[in-house]
Amino acid sequence: MSVERLAELLVERQPCVVLTGAGISTESGIPDFRSPTGIWRQFDPAEVATIDAFLANPEKVWEFYGARLGLLADVEPNDGHRTLADLEARGLVLAVVTQNVDGLHRKAGTREIVEVHGSLANAVCLEDGTRVPADEVELPVPRCPRCGSVLKPGVVMFGEYLPEEALEKARRLARDAGLLLVVGSSLEVYPIAALPEETLAFGGAVAIVNRGSTSWDGQAEVVVDAGAGETLRRLAELVA
Repeated sequence: MSVERLAELLVERQPCVVLTGAGISTESGIPDFRSPTGIWRQFDPAEVATIDAFLANPEKVWEFYGARLGLLADVEPNDGHRTLADLEARGLVLAVVTQNVDGLHRKAGTREIVEVHGSLANAVCLEDGTRVPADEVELPVPRCPRCGSVLKPGVVMFGEYLPEEALEKARRLARDAGLLLVVGSSLEVYPIAALPEETLAFGGAVAIVNRGSTSWDGQAEVVVDAGAGETLRRLAELVA
């Protein structure tokens, strides 16, 4: 399927809600998680990305997330992030629901963002709910300025529930979408991977831009197997 058909859908099937995954950020130099060269090939998520691991050994978990914060400090949004912000400003994208925790959509200028897996932009105290901006986190083991408890990275770890407010907002957006545009997600991580079902059940269409196949390809109006940046750039040109 072509980007030209995607452009037609974007205009015809408003409002458009975008769901992004790790594939949009790899073009900024951020590794994904599940590919042959992804993060989970180098680290065992059971040791660094579960709530049980954090409670048992917060220093080891913060060593992992501290390295990620160091990487993000030098990373900039790419054409994919910037184009989505531009399409939002032009009224062609209503909101971005993202599985990413890197903050690049916000840095690119997107205003309406639902971060369903949390964000590395802050750390949170599990005791009193205090949130501390990432640039104020003091490693190796940051502590809450109010109660002294160890802070947890502000991301949703394995073994934790997604924030109910963000999850319900994502579902509502998907239900109301004339077009759900999936960008850079293999749609493997639930419950967010079920958002296409919400859109289709309420009469909307699904389009997918991703390197590699997804389990929803057969039900999508358009599938573009290509990079996010190049595809979204071309899309923006076609709807100019």
